[in-house]
Amino acid sequence: MRGAPALIVGLVALAWLSLGLWSASPWQRWLDHGGWADTAWLAEICRALPQGERLAPALAYATAWLLMITAMMLPTTLPLLAIFRRIVAARSDAAVLVAALLAGYAAAWLGFGVVAYGIDVGVREAATSGWLLAHGWVVGAVVIGVAGAFQFSALKYRCLERCRSPFGFVNARWRGQRPLAESLQLGIAHGLFCVGCCWALMLVTFVVGMGNVGWMLIVAAAMAAEKNLRWGARLRTPFGAALLLWAAGIVVANA
Repeated sequence: MRGAPALIVGLVALAWLSLGLWSASPWQRWLDHGGWADTAWLAEICRALPQGERLAPALAYATAWLLMITAMMLPTTLPLLAIFRRIVAARSDAAVLVAALLAGYAAAWLGFGVVAYGIDVGVREAATSGWLLAHGWVVGAVVIGVAGAFQFSALKYRCLERCRSPFGFVNARWRGQRPLAESLQLGIAHGLFCVGCCWALMLVTFVVGMGNVGWMLIVAAAMAAEKNLRWGARLRTPFGAALLLWAAGIVVANA
C-alpha cells in the first residue's frame, strides 16, 4: 500500500505521455473524431469482423477515452484514495479494495463515455448532409455554451460538494461488512458524482479533440482545482464566463 501514490502518479504520467506521443504520431487522426473514417491497419483488421467498420472507431475511442480518464480524472480522486487507504490500511486485502474502488470509479466514467460516444456518432451522421453539414460550428458553440451555463447550475455544485468531502463520503458508505462489494460501490458512487459535476467540461474535449493535449491540460487543471482546492468553488464564475464568451465568439465569427 505504501507504493500506491507512486503507482497512481506513474499511471497518470504514462497516460499523459501516451496521449502526447499519440497526438504527435501518424495515427493522430484516431484521436480526432473526424478522422475515424480514415483507413488504417486497425480498420483493415476490423473489416474481417462482424460490424467491423464500426468496431475500429469504437476501439480507437475506447483507448483514447481510457487514457483521458486516467490522465484527467484520476488525479482528482487522490483525496478520496488517501482517506480510503488509511481506513483499510490494516487489512490484508487493502490493495485489492483500493483497486476495486478505482475500478468502480473508472466504470462510472466509461459508462458516461459510452453515452457520449453514441451522441457523438449520431451528431456526425446527422451532419453528413443538409444545414448542419454547412454549419458544423454550431455543435461546438452549443457544447461550449452548455458547459459554460452548467458552471452556474445548482446540480453541478451539489455533486461537487460530495466530491469535495471525501471523508464524509467514505464514512457514509463504508461499513466493512462486504469489503469488496462496498469498495466497488464506493468507487461507482464517487464516479457518478464526479460525472455529475464534470460531464460538461469533459464534453469540451469533443470540440477541441482528444489529441489536443494543451486544451486537455487546461480542462484537467480546471476540474482538479474545483474539486481539490479550498477556494475551488470560487472558480465557477470565471470558468463559466470564459466558456460562455468562447461560445459567443464562435457564433460571432461564423454567423
